[in-house]
Amino acid sequence: MNTLIEKLKWRYATKLFDRSKTISSEDLETLKNAMQLTASSYGLQPYEILIIDNKDLRSKLRAASWNQPQIEDASHMVVIANMTDFGDELVDNYIDNVAETRGMSKEDLKDYAQMMKSSLKPLTQEQKASWTSNQAYIVLGNLLAAAAELKIDACPMEGFSNEDYNTLLDLNSKKLNAAVVITLGYRSDDDKTQHYKKVRTPENKLFTTI
Repeated sequence: MNTLIEKLKWRYATKLFDRSKTISSEDLETLKNAMQLTASSYGLQPYEILIIDNKDLRSKLRAASWNQPQIEDASHMVVIANMTDFGDELVDNYIDNVAETRGMSKEDLKDYAQMMKSSLKPLTQEQKASWTSNQAYIVLGNLLAAAAELKIDACPMEGFSNEDYNTLLDLNSKKLNAAVVITLGYRSDDDKTQHYKKVRTPENKLFTTI
């Protein structure tokens, strides 16, 4: 655990990436596994994770990201897109996966499926989008921790136009929304922010034991 804390102290929101350094395919698979294994409500994973490799597309996305250089300079770019709306198919697809993975019949899972549907069906479209966006941020947390463990730099980003991203990535047609962006790679020696002391709320003000 002490090793994890040291890695978390090491990480920071990287502003300048070294364009000459690339994340290995092995480390990328580890990061993908960390995202895939992230906890989600009911295990439904109501989001899609996009890894943007296309350089021309990343150039356009940079323009939609207040021209922040991380978009193009980082080794890899990830967009976590939350579902903006869904119906019973979200639960049905999950139940199909559970049945196949665990060798169970869908009949045995009928009550569990109904419980989830009863909980989700009353939500408005706005409430659904809010809930799925929250789930996307759990993925972000897992990814940042996994990247730090591998000594891979990362920068979580909300400074972008959701509308432009949704258009450029054709997300609206899939009822998806770009919730958060993460750029990944290795810090540049010229990034002065790496030398800043980490500022966090003191424990005695952040935590309350009741």
